[in-house]
Amino acid sequence: MLKTETPSTQHPQLDLYPVEALVDALVDDQALAAQAVKAASASICAAVTAMTPRVAAGGRLVYVGAGTSGRLGILDSVELSPTFSWPPDRAVALLAGGLGAMFQAVEGAEDDRNKGASDLRLLYPNYNDVILLVAASGTTPYVLGALQAARMVGALTVGIANNPGTPLLSGADIGICLDTGPEVISGSTRLKAGTAQKILLNTLSSALMVRLHKVYGNLMVDLHPTNVKLVERAIHLTMHATGATEAAARAALEQSHFHVKTAIVVLLKHLPADQAQALLDATDGNLRTALD
Repeated sequence: MLKTETPSTQHPQLDLYPVEALVDALVDDQALAAQAVKAASASICAAVTAMTPRVAAGGRLVYVGAGTSGRLGILDSVELSPTFSWPPDRAVALLAGGLGAMFQAVEGAEDDRNKGASDLRLLYPNYNDVILLVAASGTTPYVLGALQAARMVGALTVGIANNPGTPLLSGADIGICLDTGPEVISGSTRLKAGTAQKILLNTLSSALMVRLHKVYGNLMVDLHPTNVKLVERAIHLTMHATGATEAAARAALEQSHFHVKTAIVVLLKHLPADQAQALLDATDGNLRTALD
């Protein structure tokens, strides 16, 4: 039996717990998710290293999953655009059962291996694409079908599962095992298995964006300010990076179409916005190199 399906020996009388003990059991079990991700750090580093040159060459991130795993992939994909100004068409997610399964479970969709393969083929994957395949069990047919289709075109495949020795991990170019063990509620991988997947996906995509020069120091300098909160964030980031006043930061951002990177170059290099942008373009968006 898969570890994630094995009843936990820690809390066999969970339904009899008083509410305080029940909450403690659930929270304490979730804390193990971060430990599982930390234990997989070598594989995570290998994935980031392999992903970076392919995505830098124009590749896409393609997330594939079913159920909780698929929904977490969608979540990670849609958050890259506002956070890092990442093009939405370069962060694509496939969910067994279609996008409607994001809100209502489509029973049996994960069992269709051929559908996983055909859904991925419809994206016309290529060598530079990175396919992030997520399945707690490591045996989900839909995900394995997508894995097979991705391998046929030479795309980089990263398999993410919560059970060691499973087909997804052995079949992918890079396998990342998040060995979270049995769930406190038996088989409910929306719990710490899902939490570990969320931490991992955050880590992979964020590390990739840092490597692609979307971050300066630890500042989010490539965000896309689409609301009042993000506009204020852009102003404060520009002020922090340059030491400029709020008025100067706002003026530089207005000249730069509210692109923080460009505004920083405007202020620190004393250039007009078009020249600042040209300098960034010449350095592949590397703000540190542009400033040097």
